[in-house]
Amino acid sequence: MTTTTNDARNEHMTGTDDERHRGPDFSGRVAVVTGGAQGIGYAAAEIMGDGGAALAILDWDKDAADRAVASLSRRGIRALALHVDVTDQPSVKSAFDDIRARFGRVDILVNNAGVAGPNRPVWETPPDFMRRMFEVHVMGAYHCIAEVVPGMIDVGYGRIVNVASVAGKEGNAGGGAYSAAKAGLIALTKSLGKELARKDVLANVITPGMVTTGIGARSGVSDERNQQLTALIPMGRQAHPDELGQLIAFVASDRLTFTTGSVFDASGGRATY
Repeated sequence: MTTTTNDARNEHMTGTDDERHRGPDFSGRVAVVTGGAQGIGYAAAEIMGDGGAALAILDWDKDAADRAVASLSRRGIRALALHVDVTDQPSVKSAFDDIRARFGRVDILVNNAGVAGPNRPVWETPPDFMRRMFEVHVMGAYHCIAEVVPGMIDVGYGRIVNVASVAGKEGNAGGGAYSAAKAGLIALTKSLGKELARKDVLANVITPGMVTTGIGARSGVSDERNQQLTALIPMGRQAHPDELGQLIAFVASDRLTFTTGSVFDASGGRATY
C-alpha cells in the first residue's frame, strides 16, 4: 500500500521524540488498548505510557503485542501483552481478569481493534464478511465495554475512547460493510455517553480518515483504492499514527471533563461535522 510522505506530514513529525510524545499526565492510571500492537493503537499507548500510565496491550497478533510491550518497556513503561480475540467474549473476559489481577483496575479503555477487507458493492458482500465487520467493530467494543464499565462506575471515574472511521459518517462506496459497522460503533458510543453522563465515566469516539499505517495497509487495500480515498482528503495527505495518538490521549485524559457521547473528527477536513 502506498503511503503519503509529503512535506506537510514530515513537518508535523519534526522535533525530538520527547517533544512529539509529550501529552497529558496519566500518572497512576491503567489504560487498556485493543489493537494496540501497532499503528494508531500503539501510538496512543506510547503517549499515555510516557505520561505515566500502566498499559495492557490487547491484540490478535501476540507476537506483535510482545514486540510492542518490549518497546514500551525500554521506555520505562509498565506494560502487559495479551493475546485476545475481541469477538470472543470468554477471551475478552479472561484478558480483563488478567489485567485486574496485575493492575487492580482499568481507568481507560481504547477500543481500537479493527479489520478491513476487499472493496465490493453492498449486494455482492458475502454475509459472513458483513457479520465479521460487526463482530469486530461493534461486538468487540461491546465486550470490552461490558468488562470495564461496572468497575469504572464503582470508583466514579473512567474514560472510554472508541476508534471508528470517517466511513461511519459518510459511507465509502465499495466499503458498505466496514462503513455500516463503524456507524454502529459511533451510535453505540453516543448511547453509552448518555448512559454514563452522571457517573464521571466519559465515552467518546474518534473518526479517522486514511492513516499511513492503518488497517487498510494490513488488509491488502490496493494502491488504486488507497489513492482514491486519499484524494477525498482536503489536506491532501494521510494522517500519521502519532497525530491520531495525540487525539486519543487527549480524549482519554483528565483534560477532557465536559464532553461525552461525542464524535472527534480526524479526517483531514473530509468530514466537518
